[in-house]
Amino acid sequence: MSDLIEVPRGLNGVVAAETAISDVDGAAGFYQYRGHSAVDLARTRTFEDVWHLLVVGGLPDDPGAFAERIASAQADDRMPPLIAAVRKHSDHPLAVLRAVWTLAASLRRSPALYDLDESGRLDEAIAFAAMAPLALAPAAERMPAGRGLVAGYLERVSGVVPDDVHVRALSAYLVAAMDHGFNASTFTARVVASTGADMASCLTAALGALSGPLHGGAPARALDSLDAAGADPGAWIAGELSAGRRLMGFGHAVYRTADPRSELLREVARGLGGDRVQQALAFQTEAERQLAARHPERPLRANVEFFAAVVMEQCGIPREMFTPTFALARTIGWTAHVLEQARDPKIIRPSARYVGPSSMG
Repeated sequence: MSDLIEVPRGLNGVVAAETAISDVDGAAGFYQYRGHSAVDLARTRTFEDVWHLLVVGGLPDDPGAFAERIASAQADDRMPPLIAAVRKHSDHPLAVLRAVWTLAASLRRSPALYDLDESGRLDEAIAFAAMAPLALAPAAERMPAGRGLVAGYLERVSGVVPDDVHVRALSAYLVAAMDHGFNASTFTARVVASTGADMASCLTAALGALSGPLHGGAPARALDSLDAAGADPGAWIAGELSAGRRLMGFGHAVYRTADPRSELLREVARGLGGDRVQQALAFQTEAERQLAARHPERPLRANVEFFAAVVMEQCGIPREMFTPTFALARTIGWTAHVLEQARDPKIIRPSARYVGPSSMG
């Protein structure tokens, strides 16, 4: 098959499609959502505002109307008993969400995206994304009303009514994590969407990709490193690196300078304060120093997962809910990419280079 084009492992650097949703400039340490600095949005806009930006195409003229649309989607009386039934068989949040999406698609008789117009696809996108906080939170009841989705989710997950500081901190993380180019889960969602499948199929496939420890599992593992390092991060880090083990929460496949999401969340963490934050700052300084000494040719700095773990812990989110909370944010990006891919009738179908034995003489 000499006409095949050779590509790098992992498709690194390969442009697989065009998108108007987000752009990541790894060399400059910058990323944007539809022409807006994602970091600025995380600092100044609500979760619902940026949700509207990604799936509808612009910031809302009437934020209240979109919030009401989300609340209406969450008010489906069929959802609480469905979630409760699933939770009888599993207490793993990602497994619950996968099952809820699949069963809800059957319950709603969700059609293939190929058979829907743009308005119908948007309805599906909002409906299924609105299910995520309901299914992920450790209770099947409706989300608390009145303060927005982030406050309601944090209350259900932490078990206490959160103050505005923690709501704002978590909102900044969720907005910063909504989308980030063609990462593994987003590309998975687009591959499934290219077949014309229903929304739930696209989202459950993406969620499966996110569940992998090399993608969505790093925040909790980063916190494990802080626990293990204790008060002497230098010795622990040196031991890990000498043993050839990776420091979770450091390095990124795209950024060759500081990860802007990490810079944002470090700022958020400092605002929250506390001994854990001071420990994380000391760990970051020492880790980056040792990594630079060992790999001067390749900058390896703290990525979003490192300070995301610290921020979520300071907000009262249990460690087992770190990846589910990441999934809540990334669901918005997935639905935006599914909608965009559904407008293209071309199925994604790459080739492979066969390296097995040959039966040809």
